[in-house]
Amino acid sequence: MSSVSDDFKFDAAAIRAKYNAERDKRLQLRPEGEAQFVKMKGVFKHYLEDPYTPRLQRAPRNQDVGVVVVGGGFGGLLAAARLCEQGVDDFLLLERGGDFGGTWYWNRYPGAACDVESYVYLPLLEETGTIPSAKYVQGPEIAEHIRNIAKRYDLYPRSLMHTVVEEAVWDEASARWKIRTDRGDELRARFLVMASGHYREPRLPGIPGMDKFGQHSFHTSRWDYDYTGGDSYGNLHKLKSKVVGIIGTGATAVQCVPHLGEAAKHLYVFQRTPSSVDFRGNHPTDLAWFKSQKPGWQLERMKNFQQAYAGQAEVDLVDDGWTRVIHRNAKRASRDMTPEQFAEYFKLTDMELMEGVRRRVDELVDDLKTAESLKPWYDWLCKRPCFHDEYLQTFNRPNVTLVDTEGRGVERLTEDGVVVLGTEYKVDCLIYASGFEVAPYEKGTAIPLYGRGGKSLAEKWGDGATTMHGIHVHGFPNFMNLGTRQSSWANNFPHALEALATHIAYIIGYADKHDVNTIEVTAQAEAEWVAFHEKKSTTLHHLWRECTPSYFNQEGNPEPRIIRDGTYGGSVMEFADILGEWRASGELKGLELG
Repeated sequence: MSSVSDDFKFDAAAIRAKYNAERDKRLQLRPEGEAQFVKMKGVFKHYLEDPYTPRLQRAPRNQDVGVVVVGGGFGGLLAAARLCEQGVDDFLLLERGGDFGGTWYWNRYPGAACDVESYVYLPLLEETGTIPSAKYVQGPEIAEHIRNIAKRYDLYPRSLMHTVVEEAVWDEASARWKIRTDRGDELRARFLVMASGHYREPRLPGIPGMDKFGQHSFHTSRWDYDYTGGDSYGNLHKLKSKVVGIIGTGATAVQCVPHLGEAAKHLYVFQRTPSSVDFRGNHPTDLAWFKSQKPGWQLERMKNFQQAYAGQAEVDLVDDGWTRVIHRNAKRASRDMTPEQFAEYFKLTDMELMEGVRRRVDELVDDLKTAESLKPWYDWLCKRPCFHDEYLQTFNRPNVTLVDTEGRGVERLTEDGVVVLGTEYKVDCLIYASGFEVAPYEKGTAIPLYGRGGKSLAEKWGDGATTMHGIHVHGFPNFMNLGTRQSSWANNFPHALEALATHIAYIIGYADKHDVNTIEVTAQAEAEWVAFHEKKSTTLHHLWRECTPSYFNQEGNPEPRIIRDGTYGGSVMEFADILGEWRASGELKGLELG
């Protein structure tokens, strides 16, 4: 049998050494990890204000309700839809934004679009009858689809917008969750479903001088179109006379930088670590193909996408940057390989994919120094992979300058400038494309939660999360978490949310049908799942520890609890099968019913 490396024409050892050197450089330059970011509080609180929807005054609610769902993004929408299908109508959704959408409510920056195929990314296409206009649709179309979901399931009358939950307390006497909000609401819920999202809070880099910066500034999740002009499709005409700086080169910047470069008098792009930016190749939807799909096609396509991405599909239906190279190499891999050889083959496949990304930079960027700065040196999934057909070419514009901070980040801000490596760049406007913080650990969940005996979830999870299926927590009856801790997180996120929402709706529907008042996971079942999760997830998180710093590994300084707080190490199909088999048994194994 030939060597597993025969198909690959590069020096894998040299590339790995380069990856390690880049990771070590970042860790040496920024050893503070997550502490390098600041929360939008105090002098930075204004960055959180909603520029899109007026906050309407309303009377406080004081009511009993069957289910309270916290969050109006894809997770909350899917939970509500599946509850409706279970015949559960008595629920209320609470959302801090001015409309449904979650991330897609806030992210209205120019160029915002899905980077996973819309036919597998947009949930409930079959149920709503929505036909995406293209393989990858833009933000306004996604927002319209979200509103269609809300209308299809009559969710607007059962929702409270611009409403933040301040705390939820389990009341033993009434067996209800007492929920208090910032609008004076007092709600008593039989079940509490937490669907507050993976990317919860926008974050800012902790740059000295931010509070003294006197020019215009905003975060990309609160885009100021009054200042820039235009809309989500571009045409930022008010920037014609403006010098603009943008801090960050992640997935958001990759999509909005081309529009800024086209519109601004001059654009400075401040980069700490380059993203991997591969070919996207968007195209309009073939209506005949779409209408020919058979019932159940969307879930099957979701599964195929994940299988192709894992190298396990016979046919790659999606055939895009997420799947193409992996699927091709899986097909040509020798069937005589041992599991260890196959794993090594896929490590080399990862390098081949990234070599292609780096060659693409050379092909598209004219200036050699700029091209070198834009090349990513890390494993493909160490940072969120990006796909765009205009981003790299933007750096060929004479009015666009890449400012490579060489892994340090911005040094400081002045009254009207950005200082990098001792050089000041004067700007009229500074845009923070610094992303979102992931799962605020100090609260346990997005809101303070108190279970039996007044014990907080933050206290219970002091050494890391303890759950069954990532959903149930011992000591917190009738609470169900619809998130990423100890449950699945796929690159097509709605696929994992669908599995969780279907499962949670089944359990609540079961409780309704069988007059069950309380549901709580046993301590033993919780401990068994935690042990299984940790064993399954160790390899995945070991790989992330080797990565260049990113939000995946807490900026290179992972806490010991990262495995417990992390996602399930198996595939989303495997996780969905575990839940499906649990439901099919009809035993509700591991749960105590009161």
